Amino acid sequence: MACFQALFTSASYTEGMAAEAESEQTYTLYRRGIELLEDGDFEHAAEPLAEAARRAPEKSSVREALGRAYYRAGRYAKAAVEFEAVVETQHVNDYAHFCLGRALSMTGEKARARHHLALASNLRPDRSDYRFYRRLLDA
Repeated sequence: MACFQALFTSASYTEGMAAEAESEQTYTLYRRGIELLEDGDFEHAAEPLAEAARRAPEKSSVREALGRAYYRAGRYAKAAVEFEAVVETQHVNDYAHFCLGRALSMTGEKARARHHLALASNLRPDRSDYRFYRRLLDA
């Protein structure tokens, strides 16, 4: 019995429980942000998503959602930072390249935007919307 009690009162168990609680809180923030995004409340969606990204910067899904919130709220430079983070870890994520290209085009960085839109188009040649926005920058 003493061994069993020691297992559940050890520092590693306590730390594990704290990490699990932190992870659940981060997921709750992420879900709240997604709900606000789906409701079209982009400015408010950025708040819980930014906190979730601060807690778990390695989570591409969180960073992508935050980028979407920033983009839809007209905060294009911040959106570009988030999509850039996704592209750095997921080199063949066509959607992240597309969103990064769109955000960069809105900040006036046309050459970089063209590059990422071309990558998205080449990764998913079936996506006519990717080709459309790429051609807009060629005009």
